Amino acid sequence: MRSRSNSGVKLDNYARVVQQTILQHQNPVTGLLPASIDHPDAWVRDNVYSIVSVWALSLAYRKNADRDEDKAKAYELEQSVVKLMRGVLQCIMRQLDKVEKFKYSRSTKDSLHAKYNTRTCATVVGDDQWGHLQVDATSLFLLFLAQMTASGLHIIYTQDEVDVVQNLMFYIEAAYKVADYGMWERGDKTNQGITELNASSIGTAKAALEALDELNLFGAKGGPGSVVHALADDIQHCQSILTSMLPRASISKEVDAGVLAILTYPAFAVEDMSIVNMTKEEIISKLQGRYGCCRFLRDGHKTPREDANRLYYESAELKLFENIECEWPLFWTYLILDGIFSNSHEQVQEYQEALEGILIKQKDGIKLLPELYSVPPDKVDEEYENPHSVERIPMGKCPLKWGQSLYILGKLLAEGFLAPGEIDPLNRRFSTIPKPDVVVQVSILAETEEIKELLMKNGINVETVADIHPIHVQPSRVLSHIYARLGRNPRLGLTGRPYRRIGVLGTSKFYIIRNTIFAFTPQFIDHKQFYLALDNKMIVEMLRNEIAYLSSRWRITGRPTVTFPISQTMLTEDRTDLDPAVLATLKKLQDGYYGGARTQTGKLSEFLTTSCCAHLSFLDGKAPGGMVRHGGHCDDDDDDDDDDDSDGYVHELRCDDEADDLAQYLDHLLAHSAPKKSKRSAGGLGRFKAVATKTKEMVSLMSKAQDLNIHNVNMYLPSKLFRSSQPSLNLNLTDPSAPQETQGSEVSISVESGIPRDESGAVDYIALVQLLKDTTNLQDQADILYILFKDKGMEWDTQLQGKGSTVRSLLSELYEKAGDLKHWGLIRMISGMLKKKVEELDSACSDLLAHQKHLTVGLPPEPREKTITAPIPPDQLAALIDEASDNNVSVAILTQEIMVYLAMSIRTQPSLFSEMFRLRIGLIIQVMATELAQSLNCSGEEATESLTSLSPFELKNLLHHILSGREFGVQRSVREVDAGVSPAISIHHLGNAGATKSERAGISKLKSDMKMLERRLSMMDPSKLDQPMTPTEKGAGAQSLDVEKIESGRYRLPSVESLDISDSLPASKDARHGQWLRRRRLDGALNRVPVGFYQKVWKILQKCHGLSIEGFVLPSSTTREMTPGEIKFSVHVETVLNRVPQPEYRQLLVEAILVLTMLADVDIPSIGSIVHVEKIVHQANDMFYKDQKDLGAEDHILEKDPSTGVCRLLYDSAPSGRFGSMTYLTKAVAVYVQDFMPSGACAVQ
Repeated sequence: MRSRSNSGVKLDNYARVVQQTILQHQNPVTGLLPASIDHPDAWVRDNVYSIVSVWALSLAYRKNADRDEDKAKAYELEQSVVKLMRGVLQCIMRQLDKVEKFKYSRSTKDSLHAKYNTRTCATVVGDDQWGHLQVDATSLFLLFLAQMTASGLHIIYTQDEVDVVQNLMFYIEAAYKVADYGMWERGDKTNQGITELNASSIGTAKAALEALDELNLFGAKGGPGSVVHALADDIQHCQSILTSMLPRASISKEVDAGVLAILTYPAFAVEDMSIVNMTKEEIISKLQGRYGCCRFLRDGHKTPREDANRLYYESAELKLFENIECEWPLFWTYLILDGIFSNSHEQVQEYQEALEGILIKQKDGIKLLPELYSVPPDKVDEEYENPHSVERIPMGKCPLKWGQSLYILGKLLAEGFLAPGEIDPLNRRFSTIPKPDVVVQVSILAETEEIKELLMKNGINVETVADIHPIHVQPSRVLSHIYARLGRNPRLGLTGRPYRRIGVLGTSKFYIIRNTIFAFTPQFIDHKQFYLALDNKMIVEMLRNEIAYLSSRWRITGRPTVTFPISQTMLTEDRTDLDPAVLATLKKLQDGYYGGARTQTGKLSEFLTTSCCAHLSFLDGKAPGGMVRHGGHCDDDDDDDDDDDSDGYVHELRCDDEADDLAQYLDHLLAHSAPKKSKRSAGGLGRFKAVATKTKEMVSLMSKAQDLNIHNVNMYLPSKLFRSSQPSLNLNLTDPSAPQETQGSEVSISVESGIPRDESGAVDYIALVQLLKDTTNLQDQADILYILFKDKGMEWDTQLQGKGSTVRSLLSELYEKAGDLKHWGLIRMISGMLKKKVEELDSACSDLLAHQKHLTVGLPPEPREKTITAPIPPDQLAALIDEASDNNVSVAILTQEIMVYLAMSIRTQPSLFSEMFRLRIGLIIQVMATELAQSLNCSGEEATESLTSLSPFELKNLLHHILSGREFGVQRSVREVDAGVSPAISIHHLGNAGATKSERAGISKLKSDMKMLERRLSMMDPSKLDQPMTPTEKGAGAQSLDVEKIESGRYRLPSVESLDISDSLPASKDARHGQWLRRRRLDGALNRVPVGFYQKVWKILQKCHGLSIEGFVLPSSTTREMTPGEIKFSVHVETVLNRVPQPEYRQLLVEAILVLTMLADVDIPSIGSIVHVEKIVHQANDMFYKDQKDLGAEDHILEKDPSTGVCRLLYDSAPSGRFGSMTYLTKAVAVYVQDFMPSGACAVQ
């Protein structure tokens, strides 16, 4: 018999430790592990971590096998791992109804349970009796399922189980917006059962999704049916939210040691090494002690001051736990593993030595890792005085199996029994290695041969949709429906993936479906969307954003490929050339560099070899029959007879209840989208058959659309990638090319007639409808329809041309026409009346919330201003916006639009939003209108009209400049007269002196004179002399129908008139005049504060009883619950500041608090009881007013704001300098607190 090698003896020793500390507790029936003798239930997270050491040991035995017994031992250990993982799977499979509900509700009541009965896999407590929603526990199970499967273990047995795992991936895919109870099962640290977004949950979910994507759960023996899929966009959402959160762990925890699990083994979820290092430093500096790390600051668990009879803490009680939090040796096991994976031998040695010193050694030599070390009750005061000085005592479970397992894993790795790659076969440890530059491939497609020729003229060589056959191009919503089939299993009651939009990462791959290659257009091109897609500049801007996003976020093998179609709507109005914005973009794309990304343009077929390609095998074999025949059809010659073609079509699409509707749709595409470039005119029978088949297809597919949960049934109609033009219905709409005399005469009639009334003085609706029929002016038609909408409702039949001409149908038609003319003011107004919603409104809202930004809609103060702190369904969100907008349709639709733009910006430029925790959309709209009023030197009402008349691109541009914090100016554009409807504006950056270069060069007057001359010349154009001026040329105010004179403004067109746009500062030649008022107004509206402001407020609250702001007190007791770096504290301070409705006054209060916080570092115990900040501001204001008066300032310059009593000139003073606001605020603070200053302090002059 061979002698045992040294390594074999060591392994046997570890096997003895594993057997005694872990495996001897494994239930022989279910394979689950109880937490301890006192806690007999099986926690999912603890079970998975506990079995990791058994898995590692089996790998070590297999690798270092001296003899056959070792191989047998390895197999036995492997089977113990499989037994436990399948036990957890059984627990989950008994709760599949919850998985199904949670995919839609994301409610804590519908979540999988966190712990189960060890003997039966049954649940042990009710849905609402425990913090069950722990996304990280489910994700951890899936992550190790992937790693173990990749290492060769066979855990999943059947196709049904594959579907379960796929649905569990849908369960965790939205982790970036799911508030849960987190790793410590308590949510908010007050332990009051409040859920919150947790970085550890998001990171573990991201790692699990990445690990499982494209993994075959049957291992090497599996076929395409056992492959599971994750969506790259969900993974990237998790990544961006994680990056924005760290080093904070959640809203209530500024730092949490549990985050180590996502920084290092097992998740390796963070890709930016600087964030990894910064977060580790935060954890070590704030949480590390002599016995391990605290879980988080002010953690009361098992401390002597915790009341064991109460589950929840009082808010002010948390201060009691400071400096006596229990220390957990568990976290040192993570830091040992981190050292091993990062090749830091010093770190491994340091923590191994520290850990060995606190392990509890048993008589048989086995070392146990206790759960935590607590301060003895009699030494609490001593520990308060000198933190980390007292000897602590072990408490809780001994061993903590989770910690014991990671300790053994670290030993096996450190001693060379295993290499890091063996317990990380999916190579997650390389996530921080920099990725090579991404080249974004762009394939431009022309809708028609005519557009292709136009592009050729401009030197751009493209293909049409017909040219790219056999590649099929479809809108992104088709891909959403295809993915909705993934994981569908009627036997288990699983419906697959909820219908959600697919982002640009998903649409930038090729897909092989039924042996056919599909490409998908990005979602923003979908014309069935909101009116944003009507603005070509906006489409180009969205394309630039998406390409930049792809280049920074693409992590998949192969290059991303964007399919960009050029449709009729991207041409100029006369259809003779491309829209200049689109053309310029195409040229830039060809240059190879666009939006900060490297690009390459070419044909789709050329990109097949270099692109990422996904094989969606889950749709294979679901055809209603005859896939072989389809192949025959696809290869048919172009000149095939129509009759034969139609015949096959009728037989293929038979109405079969068993047939899968989506499979039918795909069959139809594959059979018939071989494009025919030139077709012979069909005979009568052929035409009849074609109509019959279309009708048959519509009926069969629409009847099944109910089962699909589809919001947009039109997708199933014969799919055209591009929007087809609709015939005009009822309204008498002008043809732009028609002579204009008729228009003029119509307009004059309506001006004279006004609103028609009957004998009793009421509005004569019949005559009004006649007027609607006669007028050709779009604005008039909108005004009349608005009156009918308000008085008669949407469904009132105008009988304009027989029955069926409801107000709704007429508005829809007018919307189309306004869209063609790019009349943005009308488009927005009609969108509001038709209650149109942005398709991704709820996802935009969720994105902003997931970045820890609260949203408010409506104008301050509360209750009119509504706060949104958690995701809500789209219909409720739209209703809330309507309510907050006082049912003003223009404000409601602008609010939706701005929410979408904010979400776009936070996705691509999150740095714009630093130190902002609440985005107040009502105030942002107000500030935008104010900007226009001041820059264009017009009234508030005109500014409001200008704002609603801006194109989506101009509106987004204005918002971006406001967010950027840089100085900018707004001017009317030269093209104002000719461009027709909307008064265009141009936005430009200002130089250092607050003026544009041209102004500094003194040529601005010359330019304005030239503009006036151009305008006069265009008006004196001989070709126009004989024609009356069009309503457009009369200016937006000259509306032909006198709506404004109707009693009490009942029919007044909705405008943002409620906005308080103060004409506070007279126009001045000095470009810097009004600059600081404007800056304060912008910062106040955006809640922008100096860096570190909230931490300073926390410090000053330690020295007083509270800060009073306009009657609302921020009490010092908040510091007893919250720590300085908590988002929760920042939001709390912001909420009090937001009680002030005027943004510029709010900002002056922020400046006053900033001066106050300087006293936090002065050695004085107190600065009084309640500090009234507004009194300090008014005292500074009085000093400023007196000084200005003494210097001889005139009264009109020193005019006071009536709502606050503050001198408007103070709002417009620079912070520094002799007359700067900070100078006066400092004097006022010194006077206010001088009684509390040390006796030797200097007197204030």
